[in-house]
Amino acid sequence: MTEYTVFLDRDGVINHDSDAYIKHPDEFYFIAKSPDAIAFLNAKGFQVILITNQSAVGRGMISGSTLDAVFKKMNHGVEQAGGRIKDIFFCPHTPDQGCDCRKPEPGMILQAAKRHNIDLKKSIMIGDSAKDIECGKSAGCAQTILVKTGNGKKAMAVLTKKGIAPDFFAKDLYAAACWITANFPFDNMDS
Repeated sequence: MTEYTVFLDRDGVINHDSDAYIKHPDEFYFIAKSPDAIAFLNAKGFQVILITNQSAVGRGMISGSTLDAVFKKMNHGVEQAGGRIKDIFFCPHTPDQGCDCRKPEPGMILQAAKRHNIDLKKSIMIGDSAKDIECGKSAGCAQTILVKTGNGKKAMAVLTKKGIAPDFFAKDLYAAACWITANFPFDNMDS
């Protein structure tokens, strides 16, 4: 059976975001039902991969080991809900470094596709920012979903000005997971 993939942004999708960045595990708080959403997607046959910009590393605000501790706390909470994040891809660079991995560039999704032999036509990108939606579309994901949590409402205005539309605008990650499973397979996915 071919696995289908859901790419998730972290801050504002899985956990509450902060304008001051998440710099310590004690600052990481799940958005309600987000671990359950990941478990639900897994139960329905979707692998989940994290795709996240983490410029706090490049800004010297957080060390790699502390970021690992934040990811460990996240993974523990997801596992307690019965879910699993298969892999984590993060961009440590600042916006001015011009890398190809920082969203909206598609580099992290393309790396994940190569590492895990993912058919991007059978994948979905979920995020709370315009960068997430642009990344998913430029990588060739079958669907993009914008969540209202985090920066979602502001992102919708940015996307509208750019003439870009997500395929679905969800209340939160759990609502996005329900929409995916209710509408799957999508018209532009191979069955």
